[in-house]
Amino acid sequence: MTEPNPLVSPTSSRSVTETVNGSHKFVIQGYSLAKGMGVGKHIASDNFTVGGYQWAIYFYPDGKNPEDSSAHVSVFIALASEGTDVRALFELTLVDQSGKGKHKVHSHFDRSLESGPYTLKYRGSMWGYKRFFRRAMLETSDYLKDDCLKINCTVGVVVSATDCSQLNSIQVPESDIGAHFGMMLDNMEGSDVIFNVAGEKFHAHKLVLSARSPFFRSKFFDGVEKDEKEIVISDLEPKVFKAMLHFVYRDTLTEDVNMVTSSSSLVSSISETLTTKLLAAADRYGLDRLKLMCGSHLCKDISVNSVASILTMADCHHATELKAVCLKFAAENLAAVMVSDGFANLKENCPLLQSEILKTVAGCEEDCSSGGGKSRSVWAQLSDGGDTNDRRVRQRT
Repeated sequence: MTEPNPLVSPTSSRSVTETVNGSHKFVIQGYSLAKGMGVGKHIASDNFTVGGYQWAIYFYPDGKNPEDSSAHVSVFIALASEGTDVRALFELTLVDQSGKGKHKVHSHFDRSLESGPYTLKYRGSMWGYKRFFRRAMLETSDYLKDDCLKINCTVGVVVSATDCSQLNSIQVPESDIGAHFGMMLDNMEGSDVIFNVAGEKFHAHKLVLSARSPFFRSKFFDGVEKDEKEIVISDLEPKVFKAMLHFVYRDTLTEDVNMVTSSSSLVSSISETLTTKLLAAADRYGLDRLKLMCGSHLCKDISVNSVASILTMADCHHATELKAVCLKFAAENLAAVMVSDGFANLKENCPLLQSEILKTVAGCEEDCSSGGGKSRSVWAQLSDGGDTNDRRVRQRT
C-alpha cells in the first residue's frame, strides 16, 4: 500500500450562494385615466435587468382576477426574458408621497424563508399580490399624489458559484491611473505644449494627448505643428476645451456636465449646453468614448419637444447611439413629435432624417403586426402633415 505523500498540500474549494440584487422605480402618471381599463388589464414598466434576466412590473388598476381582486389594485413582478426555474427574492414598495416615510412594503428580504426563494418556472411567470391595496382606500391615501403613484421594486436573483481559489486573498482597489494623470494636468509638471483658447492658456503633454486622440497624434507626429510649443485653438470655447482636457487625462466628465439634468434643459438652449458642445468637440477630436458619455447624458433630455433638435445634432456629429435612441423615441411618439417646432425645422432642413424616422416607425410596426396598413397612414402624415390626433403618445416616466 502506497503511503500518502506528506509534501502534497491540501486543496480547498467553497460554494457560495447569494443574491444579485437590482432595483427599478416605476412611476404611474395619470392613475385616474387608467381606471376602468378592465379586470386583468395591466400597465407595464420598462424591462429592467437583474442577475442576467429581464423583469417588469405589472400594475392592474382594476385588479388581476374578478373573483377575488376586483375591489383592489394588483401589482406583480414578471420574468420578462427566457429562463427556467429562476429563483429570486422580491420586494414591492408603494411609496408614501407625503414625506412621512410610511411606505407600504411587501418583502422577502427581511423575513425568514421557510420555503426558500420563490421559483419562476418560465418567461411570463409572476410574483406579487392580487389584493395589493384596496382601491377606495388608495384613492384617499398619501400614496396617490397629483394623480401619480410611485412603486419601487427590488429583485434578488439567487446564484451559486464555486470558488476554487485559496480562501486567503488581497483586495485590489479600483484603478487610480486617471487620478495620477489628472495631477499631471493640474500641476503642469513636464508639460511641453500650451494651448491658447480665446486668450486662456492650458498646459498639456503631447504624449498624453497623442495616446488619447488620433487628431492630436496626427498633429504632433505627422503635422507641421509637431515642433510648436504654443497652439491656438479657435473652434472651441475655453470651458469646453477645459472639459475635454479633463476627460483626456482623467477619463471622466467634469462636475459641470454631471450636474446637468433633463429638467434644467430647455429645447431652445440644448445646442448651447456644455454637454452638446463637448459632444461636438469629441467628434472633431476623435474621442469616441467621450462622445458616448455625452450622448448618455443627452438621452435624459429627450422629450417630445426636444427630440428633433437632439436627433439633428446627433446626426451632425456622428453620435450613432444617441441618434438611434432619438429615432426610436420619435417613432413611438410620432403624433406629438410631428406638431412640435423642432420637427417643423427638421422637415424643412433635414428631410433625410424625416425618412429615417419613417423607416424606424415601419420597423417598430413590423415587430407588432404584419398588416402594413398603419405604416401607409404614417407615410401620409409625414408627407402632407395629415391629422395625427388619432395616435396615442406613450408617456415618459
